[in-house]
Amino acid sequence: MWQRSVCVGLLALALGYLCVLGPELPPAALRQLSASLLGTLRRARSLEARTVAAWQAAIVRPARGWARVAVGVNACVDVVLSGVKLLEALGLEPSDGKNHAVLNSRQDLREAFSHFMERGAAAERFFSDAEAFQDIARTASEHPAAQLYVGGNAALIGQKLATNPDLKILLCGPVGPKLHELLDDNVVVPPESMQERDEFHLILEYQAGEQWGRVRAPAANRFIFSHDLSNGALNMLEVFVSSLDEFQPDLVVLSGLHMMEGQSKEMRQRRLMEAVASISDIPTDIPIHLELASMTDQDFMSNIMHQQVFPLVNSIGLNEQELLFLTQSASGPHASLASWSGIPDVGVVSDILFWILKEHGKTAERASDLTRIHFHTLAYHILVTVDGHWGNQAAAVAAGARAAGTQACATDTIDASKVFLKAPLEFVTSHTEAPPSKISLNPDEPVVHWHREGISFHFTPVLVCKDPVRTVGLGDAISAEGLLYSEVYPQ
Repeated sequence: MWQRSVCVGLLALALGYLCVLGPELPPAALRQLSASLLGTLRRARSLEARTVAAWQAAIVRPARGWARVAVGVNACVDVVLSGVKLLEALGLEPSDGKNHAVLNSRQDLREAFSHFMERGAAAERFFSDAEAFQDIARTASEHPAAQLYVGGNAALIGQKLATNPDLKILLCGPVGPKLHELLDDNVVVPPESMQERDEFHLILEYQAGEQWGRVRAPAANRFIFSHDLSNGALNMLEVFVSSLDEFQPDLVVLSGLHMMEGQSKEMRQRRLMEAVASISDIPTDIPIHLELASMTDQDFMSNIMHQQVFPLVNSIGLNEQELLFLTQSASGPHASLASWSGIPDVGVVSDILFWILKEHGKTAERASDLTRIHFHTLAYHILVTVDGHWGNQAAAVAAGARAAGTQACATDTIDASKVFLKAPLEFVTSHTEAPPSKISLNPDEPVVHWHREGISFHFTPVLVCKDPVRTVGLGDAISAEGLLYSEVYPQ
């Protein structure tokens, strides 16, 4: 670090000397020397500082932004604390990891937490035993290190959007007294959406390098679990849709479908069909963004894709776990890949995103509204759009990446000394297209664009926080910020 500072200082002196010597040099020579020295100065800055500076120039407001955004339908209070501290407080010893689709006991919790901590992966699970969950929740909420926050994808997206004073936000979900107290004053909650008791979700965080027994986390992340019946049944969906007539939103953001996994297969199927009917009632001139979350039932994921949910929405937000699960559930490209190894391969991710829009997105022959996907993973983001439907996407993907860095570090702006560039500096854009494009990342132009059969890709790295303060809600903040800077073209 000090060598770079010395280099910058010497270059600055050289530029000063040039200014003094300027009159004695030919103009062309002076311009060439100045340009060379300025270029060297720019390169002497860190990759992170150069990326931040380039983002500042790239992130511009859309020509036509949103004025009113309606968000629903999952909301709760998040109890956030160290997963290791909670498991120790519960008297649970470290054990081998094992994935559980549903948690039925403390032992299942211990094994599932170990499984995902070892992979540094985010996950969300339903805890089936109401009484056991209440005991665990009491221990968690009373822990000295516990913190209470707005929770649920819809509430988090609404809360993030509400920080923009030009936006009016409607939030519909099971809002109890504690959650209502935590919400921004700019968030309107319909009276029909209020309930006497809050739904609590437990967010077990772990840091990169943190150990529990033999398990060592390769990256900071979180494990979420709850016994949430209101959100699990999507109780507020009909209230949400009926409230849109009066609110008249420019944009609808929908989340919470994943919460239905705790229901029986029969109820889940019935409720999904009712959800499709309700979403169909939203006027077609209002764009709908669907935020996905961690799921374990491949049949349910396949139903969401094929039973008219994807064609009803204009935009989708998801992370690497959800993307891989989606292609596995529908036998898409790279479906044989069991899990990601380290940073998800850009070409693999790009192939799956392309397939989703080609198979389920809007075309001249297909009655689908889906034209946009916002993919986010720890190291990079990709925004994919069907041509002619969305604008300002270079700014939107950069804004989402910037939000990831500021929220994780809990800073208003990105401090280049507190983040690091983890994205690959070279990558191919596909493993199925021949020949694939090979891209070298330039920090001075960090938003990369490529095109494939009527579909545009915008890629940017993420500046990863070295010591993250809070990881929960990052995906929701990213999607919210990306939507804030997006512009939809009237059709």
